[in-house]
Amino acid sequence: MKSVLTHAMAIAGILGLSWLLAGSAFGASVDEAALRSDPERGEQLYESRCSVCHSLDANRIGPKHRGIHGRRAGGVEGFDYSAALQASDVIWSDETLDRWLENPQAFIPGQKMNIRVSKAKDRADIIAYLKLQPGA
Repeated sequence: MKSVLTHAMAIAGILGLSWLLAGSAFGASVDEAALRSDPERGEQLYESRCSVCHSLDANRIGPKHRGIHGRRAGGVEGFDYSAALQASDVIWSDETLDRWLENPQAFIPGQKMNIRVSKAKDRADIIAYLKLQPGA
């Protein structure tokens, strides 16, 4: 049994390393926190930090988030975005969401959100959770 487990761990390590190398080959920035992201923890963080202003399915103080990954910033119909966000050409990806959550004002000056998520692990977990919430 031990040899089967060791073999499985070796394969997982090789696959993880090949994914890491593939990302590096394409110039992707691999953040250690993102490699360890936890969508369940991300859901808890989303509920405790983000749901004051956001919802997955309804515009509130902030726009709804369901289907955010891959969507153009400022693209939720019926939400009153700042001119800065509407004029941006940002597409929400792991990288852009991370930069946004770290410091929205530095990422898109003139936008309305002023809440920051300072810890890389927290940002990675929230992003992992949001990625599991595809558009309706």
